[in-house]
Parts: sequence; C-alpha cells; structure tokens
Amino acid sequence: MGSSEFSWKLADHPKLPKGKQVAVVVLDGWGEAIPNEYNCIHTAETPTMDSLKHGAPNRWRLVKAHGTAVGLPSDDDMGNSEVGHNALGAGRIFAQGAKLVDGALATGKIYEEPGFKYIQECFETGTLHLIGLLSDGGVHSRLDQLQLLLKGVSERGVKRIRVHILTDGRDVLDGSSVGFVETLEKDLADLRAKGIDAKIASGGGRMYVTMDRYENDWNVVKRGWDAQVLGEAPYKFTNALEAVKKLRAEPKANDQYLPPFVIVDENGKPVGPIVDGDAVVTLNFRADRMVMLAKALEYENFDKFDRVRVPKIHYAGMLEYDGELKLPSHYLVSPPEIERTSGEYLVKNGIRTFACSETVKFGHVTFFWNGNRSGYFNEELEKYVEIPSDSGITFNEQPKMKALEIAEKARDAILSKKFDQVRVNLPNSDMVGHTGDIKATIVACKAADEAVKMILDAIEQVGGIYVVTADHGNAEDMVKRDKSGKPLLDKNGNIQILTSHTLQPVPLAIGGPGLSPGVRFRSDVPTGGLANVAATVMNLHGFEAPSDYETTLIEVVDN
Repeated sequence: MGSSEFSWKLADHPKLPKGKQVAVVVLDGWGEAIPNEYNCIHTAETPTMDSLKHGAPNRWRLVKAHGTAVGLPSDDDMGNSEVGHNALGAGRIFAQGAKLVDGALATGKIYEEPGFKYIQECFETGTLHLIGLLSDGGVHSRLDQLQLLLKGVSERGVKRIRVHILTDGRDVLDGSSVGFVETLEKDLADLRAKGIDAKIASGGGRMYVTMDRYENDWNVVKRGWDAQVLGEAPYKFTNALEAVKKLRAEPKANDQYLPPFVIVDENGKPVGPIVDGDAVVTLNFRADRMVMLAKALEYENFDKFDRVRVPKIHYAGMLEYDGELKLPSHYLVSPPEIERTSGEYLVKNGIRTFACSETVKFGHVTFFWNGNRSGYFNEELEKYVEIPSDSGITFNEQPKMKALEIAEKARDAILSKKFDQVRVNLPNSDMVGHTGDIKATIVACKAADEAVKMILDAIEQVGGIYVVTADHGNAEDMVKRDKSGKPLLDKNGNIQILTSHTLQPVPLAIGGPGLSPGVRFRSDVPTGGLANVAATVMNLHGFEAPSDYETTLIEVVDN
C-alpha cells in the first residue's frame, strides 16, 4: 500500500449509525468449557455473563483465541494475553512466537537485528552460551531453530559455544532426551571439526531446573543458575549423553525432573561456566518459563536467591518475554511490527477513547492493543487509566483484585459522555487462575461478573452498546487431563491442578439499547477468532473496517 493511496478515513457503515457509546470489556482468562467442578466460571455465581449467554442466541457466540487464530504456529499452541490483545486491537493476524522466529531465521533477518549485533560483540574473546529446552515439541522451543542458530553464529565469527540443555519429556515423549542429545552432540562435533570450540556445558530436567514460572519456586531457577553460571551441580560427567543416560537410569527418574549436572574436563573442571565477557542467549520463544531466568540474568537488584557471582555479560532472549517489563532488554527477534491498528483508525476518525485496567493488564488494553506501541495516538481524544495492582501478595489472597475499581472508572467514563469507546480488561479469572487456587478463582470469576454488570448498567443508562469478550481461556478448566479428558491424578491420588491457559474458545457477546434491532452474528464465519472482533467493533461505531482486516462477525438484517 503506497503512502500516496493510503487514507486513514474509514468509510461510513451503510446501515449502522455513528455516535453510540461502545464499551469493550475483555475478561482475561475466561474460556468456554464443559460445566464441571473444575470449571470455576461455571461454579461461580456469574448471573451477568449467564444472562448474555442465555439471552438472544444471535448475539452470543464463541471465537477462537489460540493457535493460528492469533498468529501462533499450530492449534496446539495456547493463546496468551499479549497475542490475544494484539489480535483484538489489530484486526489482522500477525506471526507470533515460534512463527516469528522461523521467519527471522529463514530470511537471515535475525542476524541484522540489534539483539544479534549485541551478542556478537562477545564472539571474539568470550563464549556464547545457549540455554533452552532441548526438544522438538514446539511449545517452548524447537531443536531445528537451535540448529539453524548454531549454523548462523558459526558463519559469523563465534569462537566458543557452550550449550546448557534442559530436557523435556512434557511436550514430547519421556526418554526422547537421549535422541535429542545425540543429535546435538553430532552437530557440535561438526562445528569442532571446523575449528569452533563447541560443547554441552550443563543440563537438567525442565521442571526441576530453570523453567519455573509465575515465581512459583525460585529454587528451580537457582539450580539452573548454579549449574549454568557457577558450574556447580550435584552430578558431574565428562559427556552429556552419559549424563542423561545415567541419570535416567535412576529409580523413578524422568526427563522432566532430571537433576542438574555439569560437564567437566579430565581435571574435573567445569567446561562452561558463564563468566565476564560472555554472551548468553535463552533459546525458548515462549515466555512464561523464561521470565524468571531473564530477571536473574538481567536485574542488578535481585533478591530471590543468592546469585553468588553475577557475571558481566551480553544477554539476549530469543524474543522479548515481557513487553510490560521490557524484559529482556535485548532480544534476537523483535515483536511483530503491527501498524494501522483499530485504535489508531478510530482515533483518527474522531472516536474518543478511554482505556483502563489494573497494573498487571493495563499494558494489554493500551500497549498490546495498539500494536506494541506505547503512549497515545492523540492525547486530546484519549485517556488511559492504570489502577495499581496489589503488590507483594499472590492474587489468590485478594481474588477480587481491582475489578470493582476498574468497573467504577469505566462506569464514570461512560456516564460522563466524554468518550465514544470505553475499553477495559478485568484480570481476575486469569491472574487468580494461574495460582491454581480453585476456591479463590471462583471468587475471582464472581468479582469479574459483578464488574461486567456495573459497566453494562452504565451502557444501559446512556443508550450505548456493549461488546464483552476474552483474550484466552484459563479459569474454565483448572485440572490437567488425560487423552480421554479425565482428570489426571498424582501418585497420592490428588488431582493435578492446571495453572496454565487453555485451548478453549472464548465468548463474544454484543448488546445494549444502542444496538440496532437488525444486528446479529453472521452464520457464515464459523471459525471467527479474536482478530475478527476489531472489524465488528468498528461497525458498531458506524464505520466499515479496512479491506485487509479480518471480516466482521456481524450483519444487519432488515426486521
């Protein structure tokens, strides 16, 4: 699209009027699943959402919030808040996660990025350390990406490489670690034949070493730090294949929980601790199990465990793992460049916008919604309000979080009539769902439902329109399941709690007194996803969406 032909002006919708206030409510982590005792949304008292679901059948539907619908490589990839809000705001599907990395490696763009140039500064005199999950599972990392990166750095001046492996057995079969190590060892031997000093330096199982998430157990990260950085571990071996085979032979051993080990030379010295002047890359493209290590590698003020020695390194993630924390500050592959978001279009067409959430999700209704872009498009037409999240507690201790305060701010913004769009994120079902506390998550879902009611009541008063949706699933299924769908039990017979997002679809409901009587969901877009919501919202503001946006989900029939 040449700049000369491009216009920000949106065409008027042929049948829908302008001037209606539209409230866009995103329930974070609110999916749709079979009702049962582990479905906190079903168990909780949620009369408002229930009334939307059981109201007009052509004004409530499900949309996809995971996998290809949000730019991830396959439909086995669960959605998350960042990609979900990117899609909701952008109205188109952009490559995310692994797909983004694949593209950057295939084109060689990765080697032109500032992140690569930053680690390359250490190639002449330092060691390049690669830390990540050794697997082809495709959920957190992929072996072929590591292989391409090894080839790329070997052609660009690296002298020494040390790989710190984490064995999988969760996204791939238990025991497959042996084959992956054999493959990697062969690749490293080929590099050594070319004069590059390349070796495996340490390892351990993903659930016991490095890959904890949501600050659940910092000891997991510490065990990794001790092996990777300090070169200290309870087990020492002279080669990694022997290490994995021997540790797997122990009673009850499996890939996920292999203890940490370091590889040592013939004198018993570790072959690859991380020291001053080295470069470190964390290979995983999925963020949730890399954020804690990124903090340990990057933060000067860090009190989660004694790091003993903090080497001065150049550290880059495969991707930016947390867009809010800007962590890590260097990464090999930049976030997708999302331009012409729905928010920018609407503001440029005079739509006055209010956005609000609490700290943990404030960036999602602003930064991620606006295509990974900070700040306002037009300060005169926009107001963004952040309510501080409770700090220093886990969210199950205060499961109502700030839902009521967010709803009050939204209500006041609607009743003030100063805004055409009021957009909020209610984080409860996601943030409390991540704690795995079922009782607290039920309280969280009820609080979110009450917040929705307050916003819908305000829309009723001003004759406006509401759009209620979610960014991905979480609270609707809180138990791990076997292939047949039955809850998985641990060795003591207790259910295994699921704290992650899910692959479930999410609701999308429209309504309110300002909605023209003939508006209903179309039946010819059965596979609609989050990216379709933007065009839908634009229509409700009285505009046609740009031609390259994912199609709207609504039509207007003459009554």
